[in-house]
Amino acid sequence: MPIRLTDSPAKAKKDAALGARLIKDLPAPERGSKIYYDGDPTGFAVRVTAGGVRTFVMSYTVRTNGIRRLRKIGRHGPNGWTVTEARAEAKDLRKQIDAGGDPMGELHAARAAPTVADLADLYCEERLPSKRPKTREEDRAMLRLFVLPALGRLKVADVQHTDIAKLHRGLKDRPIRANRVVSLCSRLFNLGIREKMRLDNPARGVERNPEERRERYLSQAELVRLTEALGKYPNQQAADVIRLLLLTGARRGEVLSMEWPHVDLEAGVWIKPGAYTKTKKLHRVPLNAAALEVLVKLKDQGLSERYVFPGRRPGQPLHDLQRAFTRVCKEAEIEDFRIHDLRHSYASILASAGLSLPVIGALLGHAQPSTTARYAHLFDDPLREATERVGAIVSSAGKPAAEVIELPRKGA
Repeated sequence: MPIRLTDSPAKAKKDAALGARLIKDLPAPERGSKIYYDGDPTGFAVRVTAGGVRTFVMSYTVRTNGIRRLRKIGRHGPNGWTVTEARAEAKDLRKQIDAGGDPMGELHAARAAPTVADLADLYCEERLPSKRPKTREEDRAMLRLFVLPALGRLKVADVQHTDIAKLHRGLKDRPIRANRVVSLCSRLFNLGIREKMRLDNPARGVERNPEERRERYLSQAELVRLTEALGKYPNQQAADVIRLLLLTGARRGEVLSMEWPHVDLEAGVWIKPGAYTKTKKLHRVPLNAAALEVLVKLKDQGLSERYVFPGRRPGQPLHDLQRAFTRVCKEAEIEDFRIHDLRHSYASILASAGLSLPVIGALLGHAQPSTTARYAHLFDDPLREATERVGAIVSSAGKPAAEVIELPRKGA
């Protein structure tokens, strides 16, 4: 059968119909590749390589800039595209081109589009440096363990609401962690919107797992056992961190990063810079006598001119406290107790002593009164004692006074 195709798109005839046998007979070049054009539609062709591989392609010129492009359709063969399938695809491409489209340029743009992994890198570079050390650590861990394995290879623009919901459901055995992962995804895609990688946030609207506020405080007996366990613990540096957490109600990161220039031992004040607080605001904290005693002892030891609790690495603060805290709690026979519960215990002691919510909030460094309101129920005992006093006074009002009996005088 004579070959009716041409290597010039301008000379291609519309009656030059491709067929499987014709394609098979197309001669291969000695090197590189050669393109044979068909006339229906314009630009439809077969590329033949020196190795004999035959691939359907579409040749066209971009109307907006005059750039010549060659768009691959697919390989011809038993497991590849048929002539009929390739021609139909070529006609669809031709319609896009005639309408001013650029199929190959769009394909290049799609391949170059940022992935979720790229967005995560940008998030770590731009957003994490301004966050607290603990937050940076947690965000990186969630990205590494959950977000990137599930979404990392997807294009930012292609991620769907269902993808985030599926990720959330996959962590059903860790409901709180699942919620935190979705929150991180929401922050990621908000950054993606700002960078014009997409127009919406696919994490928005994902139903979160219900969370109950944790209310775990040390009882008086547990407080005694904890104090005794801290006194016996071999690593007194870690024990002092735990003591200050309980004595100040500060967050773990705030105590671990405490610096001597921020502590005024004479005035008995700890000034937390905004860079170390959750609210990003300077927080001035009066120190009680027990806390000052711990700090004076540490100052006398002269372990570091900068950090109150220096770490093993030069110029770095202590950061590993969980292991010591777990061992101390085990020795004190205290169960279901977390480091942050020391802060709750501090607040509970203040509330039980009858101090007001504004005072407690000021000591804890809360930015919103609603945050401190979670401790309101702890006022039951002092309030009950106060109202009982009123009840006793009211109940006694109007009652006859007790009869006074005069005792006989001596010698009378």
